[in-house]
Amino acid sequence: MGLKVLHRRLIPRYTITGDGLPGDPVNLVLIGTLQQLRNAFAAAGWSTADELGIATSWRMIKAFALNSSYPTAPFSSLYLFGRKQDVGFQQPINNSPRQRHHVRFWALSLAHSEDDMTAAGFWLNTDKPSTDRRVLWVGAGTRDTGISLARLTFQVTHATDSDTNAERNYIVTQLREKGVIGDVALHQSGSFLQTGKVNHYVTDGEIAFASLIPD
Repeated sequence: MGLKVLHRRLIPRYTITGDGLPGDPVNLVLIGTLQQLRNAFAAAGWSTADELGIATSWRMIKAFALNSSYPTAPFSSLYLFGRKQDVGFQQPINNSPRQRHHVRFWALSLAHSEDDMTAAGFWLNTDKPSTDRRVLWVGAGTRDTGISLARLTFQVTHATDSDTNAERNYIVTQLREKGVIGDVALHQSGSFLQTGKVNHYVTDGEIAFASLIPD
């Protein structure tokens, strides 16, 4: 019900948790194939996150508890366009599973690239395009800073840095330094939420757009 109120006559500019609550803000879009996306983050020293499952979840719990390295640790599922993330990448901080830079991506057909991002159709499209062709990779990047307790669900989870603008800029800088993206343009996402905050995040609402450079 809270989600319905938040979204009433407003365009979502953030992801949704499995509980139907507001999640990470959308702050990055890259254009290219899935392989180009993987190659770009590999070049920047980021690892592809493992799929979330029983084995990887148990390994993550042990790594989390013991603060032992797990550079390809799985992500919890967030939702956009009616589905969980298609792929995610991460870069550990101090080789710890508790602190990391990470970003989730959802594929969106280039056929929607000319759509107005303030129009509901952009965000409500649920078609998953073929990722062996150039698509829009709509991303939500945040930085994990430690352990936290979710206020509404009382689940033990990662604490995150509220400044998602800084994380967006960090990711763009990393990719720029490796020469794997072209010129970056900033575009405003959907209408500002009246609170100015989403799930205790502070965001300027800008999304960085860039094309991936072929190998």
